[in-house]
Amino acid sequence: MIGILLANVGTPASTGVADVRRYLGEFLMDPRVISIPTLLRWLLVHGIILRTRPKKSAAAYRAIWTERGSPLLSHTEDLAAGLRRELGGGYVVEIGMRYQQPSLANALDRLAAAVDEVIVVPLFPQYSAAAWASVFDAVAAWSRRRAALPALHFLPPFHAHPAFLDAAAAVARPHLRGFGADKVLMSFHGLPVRHVRACDRSGAHCLVAADCCASLQHQNAFCYRAQCFATANSLAGRLDLAQQDYEVTFQSRLTRNWIEPFTDVRLPQLVREGVRRLAVLCPAFVADCLETLEEIGIRARADFRAAGGEDLLLVPCVDADPVWVRGLATILFEFAPRAAAGVAH
Repeated sequence: MIGILLANVGTPASTGVADVRRYLGEFLMDPRVISIPTLLRWLLVHGIILRTRPKKSAAAYRAIWTERGSPLLSHTEDLAAGLRRELGGGYVVEIGMRYQQPSLANALDRLAAAVDEVIVVPLFPQYSAAAWASVFDAVAAWSRRRAALPALHFLPPFHAHPAFLDAAAAVARPHLRGFGADKVLMSFHGLPVRHVRACDRSGAHCLVAADCCASLQHQNAFCYRAQCFATANSLAGRLDLAQQDYEVTFQSRLTRNWIEPFTDVRLPQLVREGVRRLAVLCPAFVADCLETLEEIGIRARADFRAAGGEDLLLVPCVDADPVWVRGLATILFEFAPRAAAGVAH
């Protein structure tokens, strides 16, 4: 038996301000997320951010909450259920969130009681220390508290895997066909510039030249921005988009010193350039969540229309679409023998 742990970022337990504050406090105090000294991070988070942001974020969560609660959680639950059916009896599938509930630690406890081997699946197509490595940290912290450990393997980022790309294209294709977009925007979650530069193996490649992310090489193999461009280009090929038909942007920025181009800045520019119907894909996410449903589907759409655009379409993430369930099962079937042989950990 092999255990599968589907790991995602997390979600508040409810749209109440107290629950949102609790979630944001745990998330923002992670040194992988805000990489400054602990005391300064505490003063920033507790002294400034948590005094105002929870109320605003709670309102945003209320705009997307469903009868099942958090969309991120319900999509992940549905993905787990589909994987159980697809993988068959030789696998045990659990879900865990990096922050709040259901926790990674509790999911790992259940898996450790049932199996001798666990594949941790960070549900982030592209690598970033703020997400992928943070899941690694949490699993490592759990392992330090246990005497008996199952063999632990980590699925690498799957931004270039055909099964993910094929699934994302299959989900997007009918939406794009029915919308008639003038332009397709592939909007990825942003990161601070310093996070990208910290992953530069050479120390002299990332964000140095305008075309530094044009291809993945040894120097920028861990570069989140370069992986995003690689994902976008591969998706565009599958969707028969010419180079002039799509762009890559980055959303959810907190300061100017985040990777560019910025999605929110680009929207009114596109209107001025003649784009009236804009379709937006968010290929950094495998499950629709606050950043896709509210930030793009509600706020960005309103901003685009206010600037003079006709309409903005949010193309759904792969969520728990059957093509993605099969795709992730394919990725895991390929990875499991290599992990068991000690090729990948």
